[in-house]
Amino acid sequence: MFERFTAKARRVIFFARYEASNYGSPYIETEHLLLGLLREDHALVARFRFLGQTKVDSEIRTEIESRIERRETFATSVEVPLSTDSKKVLNLAATEAERLGHRHIGTEHLLLGLLGVEGSLAAQIFHARGLRLAEIRGELDSASPQRQPRDAALSRLQEFLGGFKKYNSEELLPFFAKNAHFVDASGKAWDRKEIASHFETLFILYAKKNATYTIETIQDARDTVVAIVLWKNAVLASMERVWMHRMSVVLVPEGEDWAIVSVQVTPVRPS
Repeated sequence: MFERFTAKARRVIFFARYEASNYGSPYIETEHLLLGLLREDHALVARFRFLGQTKVDSEIRTEIESRIERRETFATSVEVPLSTDSKKVLNLAATEAERLGHRHIGTEHLLLGLLGVEGSLAAQIFHARGLRLAEIRGELDSASPQRQPRDAALSRLQEFLGGFKKYNSEELLPFFAKNAHFVDASGKAWDRKEIASHFETLFILYAKKNATYTIETIQDARDTVVAIVLWKNAVLASMERVWMHRMSVVLVPEGEDWAIVSVQVTPVRPS
C-alpha cells in the first residue's frame, strides 16, 4: 500500500511505529503519526507555520503524554498495526494527493489526512494550535504544482548537511541513492554498503560542534544537480593543518524525491 509514498512519508510511518513501541501501544495511533511527522519534516512545519515556536516538538510530546496511557516499552522489531483512525489518515492522504493531481503521497498529504480525521488526538492538537484543514488545502491548491529541480534538490541537500548535528546514521543513510559512492579526503572510494558500515567515521568531521558549511555554487539540469559545499573547521587532531574541505555533491531524482549519488571531498590546504 506504500508504493506511492515518498521516502519522507515512509519515514514518518517508520518513526510512528517507533513511537508506538516506545509508548507500549498495541496500535500506531494518530498521535504517533504526528510525532513521526514532526521528527521527519521540519521544513513542512516551517512552511505552514502551524507551530510557530521553538521546542514545539517537546511541547507536543508532553501534551500527548498527558493524554495517553503509557505502557511497557517493547522491541521495535514487533509488528504494530495501524489503528482504525490511522488507516483513515493514510486513506485520506491518498485522496488528497489525487485531488491535487499528485502521483506521489507525501508528508503534506499526511498532514491533510491527520487534520481530516475529526476527533482524533492528532487533529485535536492541530486544531488547538489554529491549524485548519481548509486553510492548508488552500495553500497547497495555490502552490505551484512542481518545484524547480534546483529548489527541490537544494532543499534535500540542506536537510542532509544540517542533519549531521541532528540525525544518526540510520536517518541520514536514506539520503544516498542505491548506487551512491563517496570519496573521502584521502582519495579512498566507498560504495553505499561501505558508507553504511563506516558512516560515523566518514562523517564525524562534519558533525563537530564548530563545523560550518557554505554552498558555494550549484548547477542544475533536468535530471542532475551538482553542488559545491565548503566546510570550515572540519578537522581532527590528526589533521591539524587541514581545517577546510570542499565537498562536491551530485544529486539525481529517485522516486518522488532527490538522492545523493556521489560525494567527493577535497581537502583545502593553507597556502
